[in-house]
Amino acid sequence: MKILVSGSISYDRIMDFPGFFKDHILPDKIHKLSVSFLINGIRENFGGTAGNIAYSLKLLGEDPLVIATIGEDKKNYFAWWKKNKINYSKIKIVKKEKTASAYIMTDKDDNQITGFHPGSMIDFNLLNAAELNKYKGKVLAIISPENKEGMMRKISDYIKFGIEYIFDPGQQLPTFSKSELMKAIKYAKVVIGNDYEQELIFKTTNLALNQLVKSAGIFIITLGSQGSLIKIKTETIKIRPVKAKKIVDPTGAGDAYRAGFIKGLINNLSLEECGNLGSLAAVYPVEYYGTQEHSYSLKEFRERYRTNFGAEVKI
Repeated sequence: MKILVSGSISYDRIMDFPGFFKDHILPDKIHKLSVSFLINGIRENFGGTAGNIAYSLKLLGEDPLVIATIGEDKKNYFAWWKKNKINYSKIKIVKKEKTASAYIMTDKDDNQITGFHPGSMIDFNLLNAAELNKYKGKVLAIISPENKEGMMRKISDYIKFGIEYIFDPGQQLPTFSKSELMKAIKYAKVVIGNDYEQELIFKTTNLALNQLVKSAGIFIITLGSQGSLIKIKTETIKIRPVKAKKIVDPTGAGDAYRAGFIKGLINNLSLEECGNLGSLAAVYPVEYYGTQEHSYSLKEFRERYRTNFGAEVKI
């Protein structure tokens, strides 16, 4: 099955703060915040939600098609993807714009402060009607954070052409209205987000989780180092985290989780196995600086799965 991946493509500038943000922020002065953090260093890496998901899917033996935008400074990113044999033929180059940039600072508690410049994400990219019709019933799509209008257009297109999709609103959640969220959730095969993002969904829709699950069918709540929860109807499947060999930086773990879960879905595995695949895929970027710095073979991945979950996985 083909996988359509939409979302952002960005250059990430990842910074490590060797302290705790909470020690430098006074709660009673939050209305007049002025803080400065001395960082250990800064590294530029390839990133973005679509870029990260596609990269991990490729490691898992898939050939994802990325539908996104990139700026005129595309050369390094395209060279990286060419090296890793990732299909970028459907990426739209936005003239007179730079690629989106994320400035991510992480403290010792893995709390993050991020500054994001959208750059080429002021535009969006869509498949045409002929392409959508060709993919009907043959693909699984994931809609991850990008230009909000682009996300809504994809939702409408996928509904119209009968394409199953995973809804992953992420950082764009505050820009969605109640009616937009309800539409996206109603037709989604899966809705995924971390615990904070899911609380925003509840607040915006004024609906409880059990009410939303009746609409979407599958709700996934990622909990960082505590694992994840998969909610279906009245059942909750608890997925435990995979212990990292070393904890370097958590950036990109969520995107890798999505890739692992998708790998399980298209292989018709149980939801528990899908969650386990997501949990295992998520630990790899944690062990490196950068969201596309990790690497593994499928054989190595299967062996680590067996070590952590005590069972073979058929992927």
